[in-house]
Amino acid sequence: MKTPNRDLLVLLKNEFASERSIEQEVESINHILVQAESLEQFCLSHELVDRNCITSRPKKILRAIRFAELKPFRFLINKN
Repeated sequence: MKTPNRDLLVLLKNEFASERSIEQEVESINHILVQAESLEQFCLSHELVDRNCITSRPKKILRAIRFAELKPFRFLINKN
């Protein structure tokens, strides 16, 4: 798995942590973030509202977010 290019700030209580343990911690955090940022999780946590209907179907949500702006009278609602 390719590690994403991101900056992480990791604060540790233990000042005697080895370089390997810090690398392992960063890898674990990256793994969690990759799962949380996936398209599957995005579709699970959003609904698409289109004038008269509300849908949670991933195919429709992914088709709607393909462009920078949504079409008129379409809204993404976060379920959180």
